[in-house]
Amino acid sequence: MPKKKKGAKKSKRGPRIDPARMAELKKKRKFRKYYYRGVEVEKLLDLPHGELLKLVTSRARRRFRRGLKEKPKGFIQRLRKAKKACAGTIKKPKIIKTHLRSMIIVPEMVAAQIGVYNGKGYILVEVNPDMIGHYLGEYAITYKPVGHGRPGVGS
Repeated sequence: MPKKKKGAKKSKRGPRIDPARMAELKKKRKFRKYYYRGVEVEKLLDLPHGELLKLVTSRARRRFRRGLKEKPKGFIQRLRKAKKACAGTIKKPKIIKTHLRSMIIVPEMVAAQIGVYNGKGYILVEVNPDMIGHYLGEYAITYKPVGHGRPGVGS
């Protein structure tokens, strides 16, 4: 029987790649681009108000044309403040709690953390680009779904 070689051991971490090659691979890596009705999300932030209104549904368009009241305006101000506080860091913005379930998600809210009230407590909603144009309330369920199990006593 041939003897085993002592010098050749397999690495548990896989093949080692030098740092220069790793940096090159990271630059090459492409992330999924998010689109809302054919427009990139990054470009949505730069669109003027009128152009953004043309992209959303008629219900949302009507809502924004009639103007935002004090509470939604205050909510957006708090979101801006929280996003500005963590702008240069990797951290996520502070959670903003709200009862405004009827607030329509706009591109400015993307990457924010919002605590949406469901009648009992606050449900954490992390806004991503797919949620634009929907209501905050759609992501915070107000009831506990029924788990149909075994029948109880007296049935």
